[in-house]
Amino acid sequence: MKSTAPSRRRAAAASLAGVAALVLAGCGSGNVSGGAADGSVSLGFVNGSNTHFHTCLLRAVEQEAEARDAKVYSANSKQDAGTELSNIEDMIARNVDALIVQTVNVDALEGDIAKAKSAGIPIYLTSVATSDMADVLGAAVVDLKKVGAMDADWISKDAAGKNVSVGVVAGAPGAASDLLVGGFEDALPKTAKVVANQPGMFNPAKAQDVAENMIQSHPDLDYAFVANEEMAFAVRKAFDAAGAKDVKIVSVNGTEEGVAAVKDGRLSATVANSAATIGQTAVKSTVSLLDQEQSDDEQGVDKISDIPLVLVTKENLSEAPQYCPK
Repeated sequence: MKSTAPSRRRAAAASLAGVAALVLAGCGSGNVSGGAADGSVSLGFVNGSNTHFHTCLLRAVEQEAEARDAKVYSANSKQDAGTELSNIEDMIARNVDALIVQTVNVDALEGDIAKAKSAGIPIYLTSVATSDMADVLGAAVVDLKKVGAMDADWISKDAAGKNVSVGVVAGAPGAASDLLVGGFEDALPKTAKVVANQPGMFNPAKAQDVAENMIQSHPDLDYAFVANEEMAFAVRKAFDAAGAKDVKIVSVNGTEEGVAAVKDGRLSATVANSAATIGQTAVKSTVSLLDQEQSDDEQGVDKISDIPLVLVTKENLSEAPQYCPK
């Protein structure tokens, strides 16, 4: 690996970061934790929530950073855009070499990116990219609209032209959930009618309440799209308890538990977008892009990395990628 001394852009902003450190020393978010290694590259990872996906993403980031002798500071925004910005300010105060951000809301990214740019700290995004990537170091992108569309395509093929009713248990408004649900609804056939769409907030207990109300209001429901597998398991319990075992559920993530649920029939399909792959790609690309900036080499590292997607059904269980690092 090339020298990891701060880039010329970082050096120009060193005094600003030092001032920020003094100002922010006593007013951080209180949830920043130490890193996985004491390497010469320091990375600030701002995670979006505490779901299984986010836990696995953090593990992947820390393991890949350790393998590359990089120091990682991590913070969790707990699905709050204000906390996300505060966490980014804390990372700036630590004078990290780059930020990796799993945002809670794509609308919040404009402020996040501006804050990092003003401090001269490159920012790398996970899961989503912005329409204008000029001020962003790079991104490990999951095509969330495509994820939703893949589940919708499974329903289309399974329904085989029949008129069917569909329920949607979304996540938290903003960022991932809106893209997932939008892609799903746009790809449904005209014969599939969405009769209910409520947020489960990526919380299994909330999702179960939503599902209980949904099946009471729509006892003839045929399918349900649930924005992650943790919620999908709770939705399955609610439907089964209400005598709606025939409702077919499609979901997102491809966790080991999710793939097992597809195998035993609790879920009909799920789209695997490996948290391990996202985290590993983010760290590899961030370190490599920093090296590339310092060497003025414009070749060799992709600014945007597309994460592979797999629709997992009973017919291709073995094709599901590893979701969470061991």
